[in-house]
This record gives sequence, structure tokens and C-alpha cells, in this order.
Amino acid sequence: MKADLHIHTKLSDGTMGIDDIIILAKNSGVSTISITDHDCLAGTVRAEMIGKRYGVTVIPGVEFSATDAKRNSKVHILCYLPDTPERLEGLCKSNSLLRKRAGVIMVKKIANKFPLAEDFIIRNAQGSTNIFKQHILKALMECGYTTEIFGDLHKKLFTKASPLNVSMDPTYPDPAEIIEAIHEAGGIAVLAHPGFYDNFELFEELIPLGLDGVEVWHPENTPEQQEALIKTAKKHGLLMTGGSDFHGGFNAYPLKIGEYGPTEEALSQLLSYKAKKRRKRKATAAEK
Repeated sequence: MKADLHIHTKLSDGTMGIDDIIILAKNSGVSTISITDHDCLAGTVRAEMIGKRYGVTVIPGVEFSATDAKRNSKVHILCYLPDTPERLEGLCKSNSLLRKRAGVIMVKKIANKFPLAEDFIIRNAQGSTNIFKQHILKALMECGYTTEIFGDLHKKLFTKASPLNVSMDPTYPDPAEIIEAIHEAGGIAVLAHPGFYDNFELFEELIPLGLDGVEVWHPENTPEQQEALIKTAKKHGLLMTGGSDFHGGFNAYPLKIGEYGPTEEALSQLLSYKAKKRRKRKATAAEK
């Protein structure tokens, strides 16, 4: 049973709609997915409904942005299976507003460097809840400045040391705040792709703060890193998840849905996790 628990749609920085994602998963033999758009739960209900129509199980999810101020590093926290997703809407909205402000500044900087109208760049983000770097590169591609999203121009525009740098990185909430908000909504908090942002030290610090799991199987985690993550997860009784981080046409390299994902055992543990915690709490309460 193949699963992919990290997928983005055009509601954030992907290029495919929910319907097409689910059909692609079905035709690819992937029976369980989670759509985890950035700071956005807007497609959750629709995805579950369409998934039932095609026989694909859709686990409600979202990928929250956070900032590790101690290391001045980006952090992403995945939330799965929230009991009361409406309690996360405020966090989605505030994070989205931070990203939107940064996006507006980046668009203005691009319009000052290239003969593109700001409205044209914004139209390339149509359907998304925000303006992402990929939308800016797509606009530049259409105007003939590059032939790829992730190439030399992307490096020049979004590398801080570059003289052409236009990137703006908002300061998002602390990871501990994100974990607390997820738990208050009855969700499961999982550290996403620690290999991508080098969040390994942070990973160890988040465990005693209630982190539920870590994304082990991801294209940005090396085999050696995966082994280390598995060892730490088993030591602390953490969940292990996995996903391709699929973005459709905005993938940084060739990548298919289901190419990365959890083992059947890891998926089963995720799905039964909250029920086990409830039983444990009841047993603890009965002993008192």
C-alpha cells in the first residue's frame, strides 16, 4: 500500500489542482495521500470528498511555517489529522499575511529590475493563497528571462549573497508555538524534512516539547540522515512519516507522487496514534 504524506497543490506553491492530484495518485497506485499546502487548510474537505470518489484515502494535513530564531533558520512543521481544524485557521491566516507582505515586497523589487508589470506577476499566482518564488520565476519565464523555474536566475534572485537578491523571509512563529497550536486543535505535529533546512539540532530540542514525529522519507534527507532520524525516532517513540513534497510543474527536479513515503507500519502507527494516546490517558486517569 503506497502512501505519500507531503503534497502541494496550486492553493500554495504547486501547479496542479486537487482533482488532478487525486486522479494522478490513483493512476500511480498510491492509495493514501495527504495534501499539505503551506499554511492553508482550504482544500481539506474537498480533497477528502474527491478522494472517496476515486478510492484514495486523503489524510487531512497542512504544512506550517516557523522560524528557528536561535539559528536564524526556516522550519516547517506538518500537522496531520486535526480534530478541530477551525482552531488552526487563525494561525493559517496570520502566517499567510506575513508571507503576503513579503511577497508584495518581492514583486515590487522584481518590477524594478525587469520590465514586468506587478499585476502580471500577481496573475501568475492566480489560484494560490499567496505569492511564492515559483510564481515570480514563472512570470519571468513567460517573459523570456529564463527557461526554468530552478536555475541560474532563481539562484541570483533568491540567494542572499547575490547582488540581485530580492528574497524576503518573514519571521514566523517559534516552532514550539506551532506545535502547541497543533495540539490544541487535536492534531499531530511532525517536523518536516530536517535535511532541507538542517534542522537536526532543533529536532532534538523539540522532542521534549511534545513533537509527535519526524519526516524521515523525503528527497532532501540523505540515506545517512534517514538512518539517523529512524534511530532517534525509535529511541524516543516518535512517529515516522514520509512524502515526496510534490509540487507538480514547480518541482525542483523530476519527482513523482508516491516516490517517497512512509512504510506501511509507519502509516499504520500514524493513523492509530491518537487513539493510542487517548487509551493511555484513560489508563493513567484510572490509576489515580
